[in-house]
Amino acid sequence: MHIYFLQHSPLFGPARMADWLTGMGHSYNHCRLDEGELPPPLANCDALVLLDAPGPPDAALLKRERKLIDRALKSNKPVLGIGFGAGLIAEALGAIVSPAVQPEIGWQPLTLADESPFDLPETFEALLWHRDIFGLPDGCLPLGSTPAGPVQGFAWDLGRVLALQCHLELTAQGSAALYDHLPPPASETPYVQSRDEILRDPKRFDRQAALLDRVMTGWLEDR
Repeated sequence: MHIYFLQHSPLFGPARMADWLTGMGHSYNHCRLDEGELPPPLANCDALVLLDAPGPPDAALLKRERKLIDRALKSNKPVLGIGFGAGLIAEALGAIVSPAVQPEIGWQPLTLADESPFDLPETFEALLWHRDIFGLPDGCLPLGSTPAGPVQGFAWDLGRVLALQCHLELTAQGSAALYDHLPPPASETPYVQSRDEILRDPKRFDRQAALLDRVMTGWLEDR
């Protein structure tokens, strides 16, 4: 399959997803919206990945991106969104995106919802990096929750469309760059961690890689 990444920032790239796709024999391209590139025609790809963003992109490009998402949702092509990209999918399916009462930046325990269709452990640790939240659209099955976030993602149309708040694709190097360029505000909340805490245990990122493999396999290989 040929996958197109819609990228909104150099800080939020495909990361481990690119390695997984290459290892499984898939090909991919980037559309660098942050560099002014126009979203590709849907016919140019077999699946679409909407990456995270530190803030809304250019209004004209965002309008084009939303039109592409609407077309993709009406097609039979797999669609995956992370962070900002997940919020765009949620909006397209009728949910509301709003600022979070408790932003989550760092490692948090995630509990799988009873009705979750994701092939993931009942509880696992995930790296989160978001200041916005979204509701669960009608007809979607939830991923699960963290102590500060009741909706951490969802699946729609039998898993063809996935939305994730957590960044299973991030590496330690990518997380360090993200923290250096987008440091969170000083906070006493347990849901915003320091740079040292996020990077302290490299094995956390290895465990995430295994979880990403399960998510990507269910999303693409079972189609």
